[in-house]
Amino acid sequence: MLTIDLLIEARWIIPIEPPGITLEHHAVAIDAGRIVSLLPTEHAQAQFQPRHTVTLSNHVLLPGFINLHSHAAMTLLRGYYADDIKLMDWLNQPICPGEDRHVSPAFVRDGTLLACAEMLRGGITCFNDMYYYPEAAADAALRLGMRASLGILATEFPSAYAADADDYLSKGLSARDTLRDEPLISFCMAPHSPCTVADKTFERIATLSAQLDLPIHIHLHETRKEIEESIRQHGIRPLERLRRLGLLGPSLIAVHAIHLEPSEIVLLAEEGCHVAHCPTSNLQLTSGIAPVHDLAQRGVRLGLGSDGVAGNNRLDLFREMNLASLLAKLSSHDATTLGAHAVLRMATLNGAAALGQDKRCGSLVAGKQADICAVSFEDFSLAPCFSPAYHLVHVVGREHVSHVWVDGNACVIENKLQTIETSELLAIVNLWHNRLGS
Repeated sequence: MLTIDLLIEARWIIPIEPPGITLEHHAVAIDAGRIVSLLPTEHAQAQFQPRHTVTLSNHVLLPGFINLHSHAAMTLLRGYYADDIKLMDWLNQPICPGEDRHVSPAFVRDGTLLACAEMLRGGITCFNDMYYYPEAAADAALRLGMRASLGILATEFPSAYAADADDYLSKGLSARDTLRDEPLISFCMAPHSPCTVADKTFERIATLSAQLDLPIHIHLHETRKEIEESIRQHGIRPLERLRRLGLLGPSLIAVHAIHLEPSEIVLLAEEGCHVAHCPTSNLQLTSGIAPVHDLAQRGVRLGLGSDGVAGNNRLDLFREMNLASLLAKLSSHDATTLGAHAVLRMATLNGAAALGQDKRCGSLVAGKQADICAVSFEDFSLAPCFSPAYHLVHVVGREHVSHVWVDGNACVIENKLQTIETSELLAIVNLWHNRLGS
C-alpha cells in the first residue's frame, strides 16, 4: 500500500473536470499538498495507507472557489454609510473620503485578514485582489494559508500609497519581486479603470503583462457614465480604446462587463478575454445586468467575483452563483441558461484559468494542488437531494461549508477556522469600527 498524507472520503465529488460529472462514494488521495488520485472509496482504502483520513458521509467535495474580483481590505468598510446609494455618489461621498483618511498598511492587513477569514469559511480558497499595499494583503493571506492573486495597481490619481501611475507600478512590481518565492501568492497587472488610467500608462501595462506573463485585471463597461466619459474624452468606447492600446487578449480580465454591444461581445470572444461577473454588486449599485447568456453563447470565459464588501456586504460565492444563474435565466427568457454545472465551473476552473492558475487549481485532478471545499448536506432543510450540483447553486449556503483545504492544509474543520481565532478577528473589527466611526 502507498503511504499518503490524507485521504478524504465523501458521499459525492464534483471534480469540475471532466465537465458535468458527479462521482458517488469516491475519495481524494492527497500527498505533499497535491492530489494523487480520485477513485472509488473501497479502491482507495485498498490502495493507500493514509496518515490521516477524513470521512464525510453526507457531503460533497469540490474545488475551492475562486473569487475573481475583490477589494479585500474594504471589508472594514462593510455598510460604511453606503447602503441604498448610487454608485458614483457612493464612491464620491463615503468611500473615497473614508479611504483617504484611513487606508494604510495596517488597514489593508487587518481588512484582508477579516476578508480571508470570511472567504475561507465560505469555501473560497483563492481571491483576485485590487487594492493598495499588496504586501500587507499578502501578509494576511499567508497568515490564514490562503491563495491570493494581488494587483499591481495603476491609476493616475495620488493616494497615501503612491504619487502617480509610475509610482503605483514601481511599488507593485517591487512587491512582486519580494514575494516571488511564495507559492500561494501570484500577481496581476491592475489598472483601475479606463476613466482613471492614461493611454501612456495602459501601453506600459500591456508591455509589462506580455514581458512578465501577468493577467490584466480591470473594471470595464461597468456603468453607462463610464462609456459616455470615454466617448467624450477619447471619441471611442472603453473596450475599443483598450483594443487600440493592445490590451485585449487571453490575459485580460474584464470586471463587470455590463454595458456591451453585440459587436463588443464578439470582440471579447474573438480575443479570448475573460469576464469577472459580479451579480450582487451590479444589482446593489444599480450598475445593470450583465449579458451573461450572450457572453456564454459566444464562448467568452466567465468567472465569478464578489467585488468589495463595501459594495456587496458579503464575500459569498454561493450567493453569486445563485444570482448569476437566476439573472441569466431571467434576462434570456430561457430556463436552460447557465445550468448548475456551468455555474460551478465559473466559480472554480474558469476563475483559475483567468488567473493563469488552472494548471495548479480550479478542479480536482491528479497532479493539482489540493485546494478543496467540503459542503455538508446533513441539515434536514437541505433534504432530499437529487442533484448535488443543483443543490450547491440553488439550495445550500456558505454556512454549510464544513471543511476547507488549501495546498492540502486544513484551513477550516467542522466550520471552524484553524489559522486564526475568532476573538482576534472580533478585536480587529472593534478597533476599526471605532476608528472609522469617529
